[in-house]
This record gives sequence, structure tokens and C-alpha cells, in this order.
Amino acid sequence: MGTIAIFDIGKTNKKLLLFNENLQIVYQEEKQFQPATDDDGEDCDDIEKIEHWIQEKIKELASSDKYNLKAVNFSTYGASLMHLDDKGNRVTPLYDYLKPMPERIVEPIYEKYGGREEFLRKTASPALGMLNSGFQILWLKRKKPETFRKIHYTLHLPNYLSYFLTQVPASEYTSIGCHTAMWDFDQMKYHQWLADEDINSLPDPVPNETTNPTTMDGNKIKVGIGIHDSSASLAPYLMQSREKFILVSTGTWCINMNPFNYEPLTYEQLEQDCLCFMSINQKPVKSSRLFMGRIHDVNLQRLSNHFNKEENFYKQVRFDMNLWSDLFLSERKFFSQGVPDDLVDYNVDLSEFESFESAYHQLMADLTRLAKESIDLVIPENDDIDALYVSGGFARSELFVKMLAELYPQKKVYTTEMDNATALGAALMVYGAMGRTYHPGINLGISQI
Repeated sequence: MGTIAIFDIGKTNKKLLLFNENLQIVYQEEKQFQPATDDDGEDCDDIEKIEHWIQEKIKELASSDKYNLKAVNFSTYGASLMHLDDKGNRVTPLYDYLKPMPERIVEPIYEKYGGREEFLRKTASPALGMLNSGFQILWLKRKKPETFRKIHYTLHLPNYLSYFLTQVPASEYTSIGCHTAMWDFDQMKYHQWLADEDINSLPDPVPNETTNPTTMDGNKIKVGIGIHDSSASLAPYLMQSREKFILVSTGTWCINMNPFNYEPLTYEQLEQDCLCFMSINQKPVKSSRLFMGRIHDVNLQRLSNHFNKEENFYKQVRFDMNLWSDLFLSERKFFSQGVPDDLVDYNVDLSEFESFESAYHQLMADLTRLAKESIDLVIPENDDIDALYVSGGFARSELFVKMLAELYPQKKVYTTEMDNATALGAALMVYGAMGRTYHPGINLGISQI
């Protein structure tokens, strides 16, 4: 049976997943690599070790009697660039997007192109320093001009890993469109500042379904050009759902993605942690985020300590409609003045709660209200959204999903138990390499609340 190998490269964990023709996972493994240091002595991903691992795994699969490897693709975290010279050699490390960047480097760009507010609005990019990957190139030009002059191609990480196998430089919309400060969402093209700064090392973007051939141990394999992980995780829902939806992807961060809101992003939304990235359909995806998982965990620890409960006791708490009915009519107690910097609201006196269960219901009710405020930021004025799909850790929280359904009585709220959505999205981009004109359908694992 034909198979697709997906390398899902996260900041901490690097995964290999092998999908068969029915889009079922038949093999997977996970690796972690010790960080390397860049030319400034700061930690960064060890690209040489990642390359070696990828090459070795593909050789194993290509020569395997068990698997018939047809295609390879990559999903990776964003905001990371690799710069190549005219011979295709790396000229920089894989700089970490958490490196500090002096404000003085980017402020002149803001001023030249309409002011800070207008520039950030137009590029749908909150001011995030090195996380605005376009400004990494500007930083190189200003701080390391000799290195900058050697650059012939600049590729985002998923596109570079594809290049590593094929030697074909490519760019695609999902990586360019995610808070890079490169993309003009009004004109739907690269922003003018790049040309004005003589930054011409970025290839023109092509569709994410693009593949290039390579040969490994005599076997012909098609290699996808890669995809940004957020867009990859959304792809299965876009390809399967027949209704307009918001994907509420929960974990440490709750990321709310609306691929059907085409209203221009406002500066006010940017200031409230909204941004746009690009879908596989080359459309803006308006997104908001909330540090929900971390807020939950920090406050849960306080509740557990106060009521002398085990760390995982909260998992035994069942949704109590009577408690919810009282909370539904009341105001927030936790975070009534916003979430404090240390995430713990010490203004709430836990002794006023008669039990852990009642305190935890209050905490979850208030967190769910915060989540609703974040979700509402990406709902358009005409509110044509039919459904919310809740994925990730909080999809397994009975309190969260039932409270969310209560707060959105006019919408269908689903939980989805689909694992490895990011890798599946990347596999869908190269499914045509299987030689089939259709895919067998995607099991989203959804249940309506």
C-alpha cells in the first residue's frame, strides 16, 4: 500500500508520521534534539541533526519492504527562516524566533509605510519582534551586512526542508501569511517595503498542493513544499465541513480560527491579540488567542492547595447544571479586572466557596467567558457562523464544552477527537501523489454537545 511520510516539526518534539492510502497512521515516532547555538551564542534548533534524521528516515522508508513510500511533506512551526547562498548552501543558523530584536530596527519601517498602526493592520501582524519573520531579514541586513549580501534565497522552515530534499526553492502562502510583516493583506501580495529594502530573496508563493520529484535509493518520490502548522491543522476541517465554523484549538493557548471572516483586520483587534494567517485556499483566516491552558493550570494549583485535593482531582468534577444556572446569571469573580500578569487573581477569596467543586465551576465559568470574548473577536458582524469545533485538551473538559454550548445557544458546538490534525493536513496536501483523484474522507471524530 502506498504511504505518505509527514515530518511534523515542533519547537520541542519532532515527529514522523506515516499515512496509508486511507489516511490512517500506520507508523509514527518522536524525537527531541539538544539545541545548537547560533553565531551570537544563543540557543537555536540544530538544523544539521534535523536534516540528518529526515534523510535517514526517508532512506529507511524508501528501501522498506513493508511500506511503499509515495510522498513526503513537512509541517513546521512558523517565523523561522533559512537563508541560502547562490550555490544553495546555508549561510545562517536557524535563528530562534525568541531572539531579541532592537525596536530601532523596525521603527523606521513603521514610520515610512503609514505609521505603526497602519503597517501592522495592513500586514495583519502584531508587533512581535523576531516572530515577525520578515523583520529577521531586516535585522540581518542592519546587524550582519556581510551575511545579508550572501543571501540568494530565503525560505521559511517547511519550505527549506522541502528544498533540502529536492533542491527546488519554493514559497507558499501559509508560511508567508502568518504574522511575518511580509504580506500586504489589502493587496494580497508581498509588501512594498521588501522591494524598497532590496530584499528579493523570497520566491513567489505557489499553492500548497505543489510537489517536486526526487529520487531516493532508486525510488521516485514526490515532495511537498511544506505548510505552516496552524494552517495544516485547519485543513482537514476546511476540506470536510459543509458549514461555516470556527475551530477552537485548545491547549496551553486557545487559538480561535475563523476561515470565513473576510472583514479587514482592525488595529483594535490586533491590540487584543488577533491576527490573520493564510489558509490552504489562500484566504485570510482571522484568529484570536487566549492563554487559557496556562491560566487554568496556575489557578487550578491554587484551588487544589486550598481544598487539599490531589493534582488531578478536577478531572472527577462533573458538570452541575444547578451550579451553572447560578453562575450564568452572575458576574465573573476570577479575572473580573482582566487577567493579571502572574495569571493568579488573589482578589478572589477561596474561603467563600463551600467546596472544590463549586470553586472549580466558578473558575471554569469565568475561563469560558474569557474564551467567549476571544472567540467573539473573530465572529463577523453578520454572524453567519454555524458551528464551533473544539479540539485539543479542553475538548475533553465536560465543564468547558457544556458551558461554551450554553453561551452559544444559537450555534452547534462539537468536540473533535481527531489526533495529529497538523500532520493529516500536511498529508492531504500531497495526497494526489497516491495516484488517486479523491481521498477516502476524513474522520473528524466529532460529537455534538
